[in-house]
Amino acid sequence: MLIIFLGVLSQWIAWRLQLPAIVLMSIAGLLVGPILGIIDPAESFGELFNPFISLAVAIILFEGSLNLNFKEIRTFGKPILRIVTLGAFIAWIVGSLAAHYIAGLSWAVAFVIGGLFIVTGPTVILPLLRQAKLKTRPAAILKWEGIVVDPFGALLALFAFQFVLFAIGDETAAAFGLFFLASLFSVALGAGAGGLMGMLFEKGQVPEFLKAPMVFGVVLLTFVVSDMVMHETGLLAVTAMGMVMANMNIASINDMRHFKENISVLLISSIFVMLTASLSLDVLIEIFNWQIISFVLATLFVVRPLSIWLSTIGTDLTIQEKTLVGWIAPRGIVALTVSGYFSGVLLEAGFADAELLTALTFALVFSTVIAHGFTIGWLGRKLGLASAEEPGIIIVGASRFAVKLGEVLAELNKNVMIVDPSWGSLQGARQVGLTTYAGEILSEHTDYEVEMTAYETMIVATETDSYNALVVNNFVPELGRTNLYQTAIHEGDPADFHSSLSGRTLFGDRWNIHELERKAEQGYTMRKTQLTEQFSYEDFLEKWTDDTIPLFIQRPQGKIEFFAESNKIEPKPGDAIISFTSPARQSDRTQERLENKRFKIATQTKA
Repeated sequence: MLIIFLGVLSQWIAWRLQLPAIVLMSIAGLLVGPILGIIDPAESFGELFNPFISLAVAIILFEGSLNLNFKEIRTFGKPILRIVTLGAFIAWIVGSLAAHYIAGLSWAVAFVIGGLFIVTGPTVILPLLRQAKLKTRPAAILKWEGIVVDPFGALLALFAFQFVLFAIGDETAAAFGLFFLASLFSVALGAGAGGLMGMLFEKGQVPEFLKAPMVFGVVLLTFVVSDMVMHETGLLAVTAMGMVMANMNIASINDMRHFKENISVLLISSIFVMLTASLSLDVLIEIFNWQIISFVLATLFVVRPLSIWLSTIGTDLTIQEKTLVGWIAPRGIVALTVSGYFSGVLLEAGFADAELLTALTFALVFSTVIAHGFTIGWLGRKLGLASAEEPGIIIVGASRFAVKLGEVLAELNKNVMIVDPSWGSLQGARQVGLTTYAGEILSEHTDYEVEMTAYETMIVATETDSYNALVVNNFVPELGRTNLYQTAIHEGDPADFHSSLSGRTLFGDRWNIHELERKAEQGYTMRKTQLTEQFSYEDFLEKWTDDTIPLFIQRPQGKIEFFAESNKIEPKPGDAIISFTSPARQSDRTQERLENKRFKIATQTKA
């Protein structure tokens, strides 16, 4: 109970404070584990501890690979291929040299741990990308590298271990053949399982309510069967399974992604608390060894940047992209769990220095998580690879009212984009200088064309109520229901639309898009009313008539809050109310200009 509660609580606090969730989860585990001694998960779970973590990692890795659609990287596949092959090899060699000459490990242990430390992984990369809001290209590179290299890092460490046993005479050359055959088997098993699942789904052989649970069960089965053939190959099998399913264009793939994402968030939250809570004080003290600290610094500032810069020579990556990707490489659960396995087998093989691996791995994991977690957003903005401005607003539908609304938001320095399938319908938006996109917002193609990470709020204002509800329902997992608005229902009874299918109703039930469009045709305009001590919100309400529609308020700090159902707004002096009003109210405009002028003079006098 405490593990799950602390994990989810850490995620929530991180969301509220805009902090890296992994850092808070690790700190929470250290506090209740080695520092305060409240729990010891390794002792409590006993023999189930390692299997539980391994199965959880398999699910997390599959969930990540389920997002690896090759369409996403069709224009920059070359740098990704170079990074996950040549870059991984360079990181292995240079990392092994650092482990031997700096950390003082024997050559055998250094090459095993050097192979393992090339991993980053979805358990750490995906939460950081969610927080940093990087642009599509650098985010995709980091995501693909993290997911693809994760199983290869474990296999590389296993290959190095087999080579060590062969070198000391404990293993025959046939073991290498078995290693490669087992790796091929795991890929074939995973691809076959993914292809079979996709085929059954597309032929309607599995009902909707069983699809996600069946995939869940098959993922675990694939992982365990592969791991029984050879240890650590299960990760490769589930990655292959996810990638095959991601590229089969399965109709229900998004539902499975959302289900798996929810499971993954819960598992990531729990596992980080479990792993850090299971550490001993001796390991924490050992971390402050100068050799370990020096190795961590070399990994951060030499091994990772060198592998990225060398492997991407001749690609079209910019200097800014190389700099960001060369810095961001947090290690996570796979490094912690697999290093524990190799620590045991190396000690059994007679390599006494392998007992240092636990402290070394945790030092690298914790250092990279903190360093990269707190810098990814800042560095991305500095390099122009993340949204430097506050998240913007997407308006779906290019009606005359939508253009007027977008125009006034843009005048308030908000990042606005209007989306409509018709190029001709967007002419008015283009004429006033708004950003536009001619395409279907629900199309998969739009995901690759529009930089969705730059937008946090969506207003759906087309003429079809059912389509508005469909768009809202589609974007709930990405934007959250509180950031999704739609115009009022105008066809039939609003009660016919279940609340779970709708976003927040803008401006009240009365003002549907047809009524708003009619007002726009009558010449209604946007008006900004400044609230002061002398002219309060109550005064505004007294003057509010049928020809004035309050749209949103702007706080002094620039924050926008829309008038909508279930959105309780309390305007205060200093706020500005933007309304849609009749052009006949010119006298009110003149009065408000005078009041705005008095407000500015009073504010300057106080300052």
